Amino acid sequence: MKILGIGYHTIHKDGYSVRRENGSEGYMLMLSYAPCVFELSGVETSAQENSVIIYEKGIPQIFHSDEPYFVCDWVHFDAEGDDDFLKSLNIPFNLVLSNADTEFISDIVKNMYSEFYSSRTNRTKMLDAMLKTMLMKTAECTEIMTEQKSNTDPHYAELMELRDKIYSNPQIKWTVELMAGEVNMSRSYFQHIYSEIFGVSCISDVINCKIEKAKEILSSSQATISQVAAMCGYDNEEHFMRQFKKNVGVTPTVYRKNSM
Repeated sequence: MKILGIGYHTIHKDGYSVRRENGSEGYMLMLSYAPCVFELSGVETSAQENSVIIYEKGIPQIFHSDEPYFVCDWVHFDAEGDDDFLKSLNIPFNLVLSNADTEFISDIVKNMYSEFYSSRTNRTKMLDAMLKTMLMKTAECTEIMTEQKSNTDPHYAELMELRDKIYSNPQIKWTVELMAGEVNMSRSYFQHIYSEIFGVSCISDVINCKIEKAKEILSSSQATISQVAAMCGYDNEEHFMRQFKKNVGVTPTVYRKNSM
């Protein structure tokens, strides 16, 4: 694991906004100490203080805060050959995590910040170990949050089953009405409870599942862009290409070239 840049308790005054349409060259973890609004897959998501998000490479980083002071910790990093380790953690990228152990994460960022700007002999190894610890802690908090929801929400099991069905069938044209009907809920209640349990709107989740499937097909087959679009439930190639670039930061063609 390699840290590309880091900031600890970075302070911005009089409101703050970021709009990186193409994301960043590596992953980016941000711990926000103030309320802010994230735009994820074209949908705005309000986040309270002490929220964490980890953006994947190339994913648009768009957020703003209207607070007089916006304070955050941030870490830009790359897997550097540890892709399998990162994947094994099952961290939900590009989603706001509201129940993470921010005190623990902040302490590690503080120590990494100090180590990053030092010239100590074991600097690289220390940074690698601390970054992995921080990511494992983030994954652990996500597991706890999921367990809490499964124990307290009576709809958790059926919504998990629906979500598995959505991700297994990205070719289906999932609408709010169709999804709500699958679990016999009203449209408005379904949207509310889905977002409450998974931390993302149902439509954003559908878009994410289609984009993830498209990335998988693009990197493992020679299917045409039109065929990929159809396999992911898009009626036309142009809509697919626009949505793919908005979410990944590059066109499907460029993504395929870079992943081969």
